[in-house]
Amino acid sequence: MVTISLLALPIAFLIALAWGPWLIERLRDLRFGKRIRVEGQEHHMAKQGTPTMGGWLFIVTSGGVIAATTPWATVALPIGASMLLFGAFGALDDYANIKNREGVGFQIRAQLLWQVLLAAAIGAAIYFVAGVDSTRIPGIGSIALGAWMIPFAALVIYATASGANIIDGLDGLAGGTIAIALVVFAIVAARAGQWNLATAILAIVGAILGFLWFNVHPARLFMGGAGSLAIGAALGTVALLTEQPFILPIVGGLFVLVLLSVILQVGYFRLTGGKRLFKRAPFHHHLELSGWPEVQIVFRSWVAAAVLGAIGLAVSSI
Repeated sequence: MVTISLLALPIAFLIALAWGPWLIERLRDLRFGKRIRVEGQEHHMAKQGTPTMGGWLFIVTSGGVIAATTPWATVALPIGASMLLFGAFGALDDYANIKNREGVGFQIRAQLLWQVLLAAAIGAAIYFVAGVDSTRIPGIGSIALGAWMIPFAALVIYATASGANIIDGLDGLAGGTIAIALVVFAIVAARAGQWNLATAILAIVGAILGFLWFNVHPARLFMGGAGSLAIGAALGTVALLTEQPFILPIVGGLFVLVLLSVILQVGYFRLTGGKRLFKRAPFHHHLELSGWPEVQIVFRSWVAAAVLGAIGLAVSSI
């Protein structure tokens, strides 16, 4: 089982690498190119038209590997459902973005409603199908939630999906940071003897690494909302399946940072009658406008994600 778990990563990586160029060409043929909103994003106009919805590269790849190597009910169904449901919703939003000349997708309220409903459906699968009804708080121990697992899971999955979607703003940023977070949970799963779950997580990591081959600066492919929402939801799902969601704020500390930067920016703007706390939110765009090169922001974010991951892994043992 250990061998299968470890091989899941390179197998998924090679599969994604093999059909990535084909997907890029098909997305170009379909004219599924990213629209950049002009206001505040003039420095990103060179990325206009880059194929988006590339998240299907790792959704399909990892889904195939997971279906072939892990038990259906306890692992493949909840993880597959999280990626497919959120990926499909993200793809619809991407399509609306492409068709809208201003590069705007669904309204925020519609996104909130549908994502919460989808997250609740996945929470139900985790509770009823996978049989997970408890969670662990570091330093305290396991706590039985019973049916409360469903709304709790919905909150966790919605939060991670939103964080992943917001951090997806620079070439390689979302993919790299989420891959690192997933590796942490693969270690947590392996340490607990959950080898099937570790296999599934490493398959997702391998597929994301294959995607990053085409997504690092200058990106030939964007994951779009299809990808960011899918892997964000998958991250929340695997955290729940390992019963270690309370280390997510540490492991996913960068997602917390970008979410807070948006909340603070909006709040400060309203309180001060139009003044801005940051040059632009999310925070990585503030760094860009402060003179940090895009590649430097991404690489330093990967380093920070690795450090936070190590801290989260240590905390999970308490």
